Amino acid sequence: MQQIVGVIGLGNMGRGIARNIANAGHSLLVWDAIEGVCQSFSDIARIAEPTDMAAEADIIIFVVPGSTQIEGMLGGILDAAKEGLILWDFTTSEPTHTKRLALVANEAGVAYMDAGMTGGGAKGADEGTMTLMIGGSEEIFVRSQPVLNSCAGELIYLGPSGAGHTMKVVHNLITHTNFLACSEAGRLAEAAGIELADMIKVFNAGNARSFISERRFPDHILSETWDGRSRVFNLHKDVGMAVALSKELGSPMRLGHQTLAWIQAAVDAGMEEQDFTRIYPALGDLIDK
Repeated sequence: MQQIVGVIGLGNMGRGIARNIANAGHSLLVWDAIEGVCQSFSDIARIAEPTDMAAEADIIIFVVPGSTQIEGMLGGILDAAKEGLILWDFTTSEPTHTKRLALVANEAGVAYMDAGMTGGGAKGADEGTMTLMIGGSEEIFVRSQPVLNSCAGELIYLGPSGAGHTMKVVHNLITHTNFLACSEAGRLAEAAGIELADMIKVFNAGNARSFISERRFPDHILSETWDGRSRVFNLHKDVGMAVALSKELGSPMRLGHQTLAWIQAAVDAGMEEQDFTRIYPALGDLIDK
């Protein structure tokens, strides 16, 4: 069934999501805070500011940096929302903040769902193969599946509001810690005279294989393209949220603190806006930061 879908945020992830939704036959509305970005979607979508979008759309998907950006526009959206509007939060955000936004929306009679994204980063979003980790009303999740299936390969429902973003925090903690562990191992192997490509070949043939060894290193580091399409800033935000959540819940954490220390060293070295894959060649310089 064709629906009217709004996508707010047309960056690395949002642009692929928007195009896949349009390609599935849904009527697409788009908006981005950066002037001119929306114009590149004029062939498949109508441009609508968030309040105008809320008055027309069946579903609005936020693909913005985080809860702060959503909070800034939520009041206007709720005031203008047509009956039955469903909001989907695809950000990586603190689960407690997500729950607060959901409560505000629900009190205004608007459904608010959270969905953490994983599976190939921006490339997965472009190809429509990413996985969504979902929290919120199960009934609303079922109603939204025709749209979600148009931009994702797998949908995993995890529980009530905040569950999707909690799982995203846990997921990213593992992903980024694994990246730093593989990076340390790679520098050690190279120091011992073993080629990085050979180490990755062994990892992928054995028990140390992971998405990091199978895709990140071959595609973005061994290739020397350094185009993982995620900034050091994003890794710092993600692991910082995991460390904060561990303190909030009283859950033990040691590796996460060390991962955050590595990323903090990169931030302190002025790498915050660089592609995260550039941490690998800089690792030796960061050890003393």
